[in-house]
Amino acid sequence: MMSQTDVSWRNEVKHFLSRSDLLSIRQRLRTVMEPDAHAVGGKYLIRSLYFDSPQDKALREKIDGVNQREKFRIRYYNGDTSFIHLEKKSKHNSLGTKYSVRLSADEAQKIVDGETDWMLDPGRPLLEELYVKMHSQQLRPKTIVDYTREPFIYRPGNVRVTFDYNIRTGLMCTDFLNPDCVTIPAGAPVVLMEVKWDAYLPSVIRCLLQESGRQSTAFSKYAACRIYD
Repeated sequence: MMSQTDVSWRNEVKHFLSRSDLLSIRQRLRTVMEPDAHAVGGKYLIRSLYFDSPQDKALREKIDGVNQREKFRIRYYNGDTSFIHLEKKSKHNSLGTKYSVRLSADEAQKIVDGETDWMLDPGRPLLEELYVKMHSQQLRPKTIVDYTREPFIYRPGNVRVTFDYNIRTGLMCTDFLNPDCVTIPAGAPVVLMEVKWDAYLPSVIRCLLQESGRQSTAFSKYAACRIYD
């Protein structure tokens, strides 16, 4: 299994934005933050495939506000299936960390198809961990989550601010390598701002993000995409 001894935990806070908030905050951030160099036209189109147990362990823990929880997903960007990652996102209160390992498209498809024997790879402990939990907890691919992300970076404090919107669900579909897989809006449209930083949030960024009355939210894109179940 993967050791968590040297895990780097990051602060993570989410806020709902109105469309006018998005426009004004985006404009302010551009004065001091860099766009992510890997984004295409300043945006990513993200497709993720989330895993859960038959009892919906990951979903229930999120809804119930469990302080320590984890979830597994496979993800790629901008329709490029030559660069796929298996990820485990762990949360402890408002702190988060992420483990990641590269997968080929063929390997990702095997996981979706339930072919697991090949996953016992000592060189990729995260893959081994998913194998164990697919057998012990019966984790299986659950649903596709699609959305658009605009990312900004500020290197002091390792700050990352992202705007997520156009969230769509594949319902129970797990054919996430198929670009023609049909998805539908995941409920009412939302704009979600996520702010992540290491030990401190620089005052210049804090000032740019401040708006009176804005509250943090525990919104989950995965939970939103399960609303039709």
